[in-house]
Amino acid sequence: MAALGRLAPGLGRSLLRRPGGQGEAAAGRRGVRALRRSPVRVLPPQKERAAAAEAQQSPREPPPPPPPPPAVERSSAGPGLWYEKAAPGDRRLGKVVTIAKSKKFRDHHGKVVLEGHRLIKDALEAGAVLQSLFFSTVGHLKELPEAKLKRANLVKVKFEDIKSWSDLITPQGLIGIFSKPDHAKMSYPAAQLTSSLPLLLICDNIRDPGNLGTILRSAAGAGCEKVLLTKGCVDPWEPKVLRAGMGAHFRLPIVANLDWESVPGNLPAGVQVCVADNKDPGAQAETASVSRGAGGAPGNPKAPVKSKPKAAPECEDEEGAAGVRVPELAAQYYYENWTQTPVAVVIGGETHGLSPDALHLAASTGGKRLVIPVVSGVDSLNSAIAAGIVLFEGKRQLLRRHKREDERQKFPVAG
Repeated sequence: MAALGRLAPGLGRSLLRRPGGQGEAAAGRRGVRALRRSPVRVLPPQKERAAAAEAQQSPREPPPPPPPPPAVERSSAGPGLWYEKAAPGDRRLGKVVTIAKSKKFRDHHGKVVLEGHRLIKDALEAGAVLQSLFFSTVGHLKELPEAKLKRANLVKVKFEDIKSWSDLITPQGLIGIFSKPDHAKMSYPAAQLTSSLPLLLICDNIRDPGNLGTILRSAAGAGCEKVLLTKGCVDPWEPKVLRAGMGAHFRLPIVANLDWESVPGNLPAGVQVCVADNKDPGAQAETASVSRGAGGAPGNPKAPVKSKPKAAPECEDEEGAAGVRVPELAAQYYYENWTQTPVAVVIGGETHGLSPDALHLAASTGGKRLVIPVVSGVDSLNSAIAAGIVLFEGKRQLLRRHKREDERQKFPVAG
């Protein structure tokens, strides 16, 4: 009786009011109906119901729009000069620097990375177009031409971020992304233009970045009119070349990636092309087929380079053809007179030196082999050292020639 009362609270009271079988039967039926009722449905929390309703939506229905990005924090560094502060986790610096250091990216997208106050300032003053500048302190901006900065995207980042992406041992906290400079559109310093001489430099297979940067720096210091880089030379906008060049890229025109067929079109009319060579001027033709590097060796400097009999070319490698006939070139010491106006000097690479194309170009212009005498047993000079020696000797000879011409105009000889 107590159990029935717990299952159906009204069942016990009905039995007391209705004695007899009929009352018991009716009470039993009501109890059974109470036991057969459906259980109460328990609803999940509101968040779970919303997720279930979203899951039942049609897949064609577009998702809700993402929340708007946080507002960029901008600050002023002077009248009309604004910069933004990079938020924590901002990866723009690392991404841009990593991609821009790739030669493939530089060639395809036309971007270069310059680092350091002096290099960036030289680039801006020469007319290079700055796209983005990452800096660690606002003081860096005050050291640069303000008018040039207003067109660029300026981003202030932590010094630790610049240090992690810098190529320098002691970074200055300044990295700029520039459009790849075009030598035809640059404005070179007036002091460089007034000191320019009819002296040109042709680099033949210079592959070491440090050597090429040093050569460009020497060319700028000697007052070269132009530098031509043939195919096979390292990219002049490679970071190591830029560091070694110390701003030479923005002091004189540098024309890169030239094949030998297009080199004459980049030279002035009437130019004489000379080559710096380290071969013994009296060497036999068998050992003089392909020259090797810049420098010199003692011997008889007046003896011409002998040529091999004309024959079919032998096997070829990636640098050129072995056994190719080399034209005859008169050889002389570098300190003897060779500066016919204008004049160009070819400096060969570190490994294979001068190419047959360079020798043929020199022969076609009546050029000579310039020998830097070295102690017997020394194989050759470093390409950058040889370039410095020959270029500054050329500068000395040209200035002396110009001085003599000026004296003749001032004090003409009576006829």
